[in-house]
Amino acid sequence: MTHTTTSRASTIRAWLLWTTSFLALPIGGYAGTMISGRIDDPLSAVIGGATAGLIIGNGQALTSSHRVRPLAWIPATVLGMGAGLALGAAAAGYGTALPDLALMGALNGLVLGFAQARALPRQVGRHRWIWAAAMPALWSLGWTVTTLARIAVDQQFIVFGASGALLVTAITGLILNRLLPVPLLNKPAMSPTNAKVQS
Repeated sequence: MTHTTTSRASTIRAWLLWTTSFLALPIGGYAGTMISGRIDDPLSAVIGGATAGLIIGNGQALTSSHRVRPLAWIPATVLGMGAGLALGAAAAGYGTALPDLALMGALNGLVLGFAQARALPRQVGRHRWIWAAAMPALWSLGWTVTTLARIAVDQQFIVFGASGALLVTAITGLILNRLLPVPLLNKPAMSPTNAKVQS
């Protein structure tokens, strides 16, 4: 009973900590916009997306409860955001109507999800593709929520707003908990003494 309670508490704490990384999305988007301006051509998309990805990747690595490796996760997020935003924005014609942003988000999420899935620890195995498959839908959802919240998306932002970011991050936290359970990773290694006692 105690072990189960502890495991559940650790899982909830890890999810709450990860969810705080939603702040990295609007902050990263703002920083990228300061450098690249509006996302209205391939160069601005690559530079703005990569800048946002640097901040998002760092924020997620810091709040992952040591479940992702920063040296793999951060570069993957930078590359995924830069390439993904460039692809998505171009495919949507740099439009800001809801269908355009939903398409842009789906393609951005497709590239980002693939890059981040490759950066997940080896023990995730083939289940890493659950992360990759979820990201297109989630990034499309993020832009949909932001648009419906009447945020000024016509300014051609890099990342959806805080309302969409909070929802998307909360859901990705649940997926991460499923792929990389906290108690299993944080369980102390069995000492030789304990092993002899149990045997």
